[in-house]
Amino acid sequence: MKKKMTGLIWVILLVIIDQITKIVSKANLEGTDGFDVIKKVFKFVYHENRGMAFGMLQNKIWLFVIFTVIVVIALTYVYFKLPEEKRYLPIQWILIFLVAGALGNCIDRVVRGYVVDFLYFELIDFPVFNVADCYVTVSCFVLVLLFLFYYKDEDLEFLSKDKKVQKES
Repeated sequence: MKKKMTGLIWVILLVIIDQITKIVSKANLEGTDGFDVIKKVFKFVYHENRGMAFGMLQNKIWLFVIFTVIVVIALTYVYFKLPEEKRYLPIQWILIFLVAGALGNCIDRVVRGYVVDFLYFELIDFPVFNVADCYVTVSCFVLVLLFLFYYKDEDLEFLSKDKKVQKES
């Protein structure tokens, strides 16, 4: 249990990193044309996102907050149900990053009324995003890879409520 509680410390640290990057970008980029990191490829540019991915569901803050609370509760439940085995360490880290990303953007929505985005791949005109988005996107990608190539169905039996079914299989 003590090891699992360190996950909370990591979530807090990751949220702080996300929030600091947003504060710095707002302070330095708002009202400017941005800053080219690699000209015509990647730049820092200030953007206020009042929706979710690709600007969908504009100004539905409380819908996002409710959804975030549900997701964070579900991810936390799975995190604490994970067996204390080295095999599940990747999932533990993925859940930590997913929760941190969800909370980072939720804090923005509640405090500011929008999410601060500032990372922009100009070369492919990809929507502007932030560090919390990176946490979520990379974690989901790695999770899919793990479930495709590493974990098997029986590795997830710990989530089943019916212990009898687990033992019979």
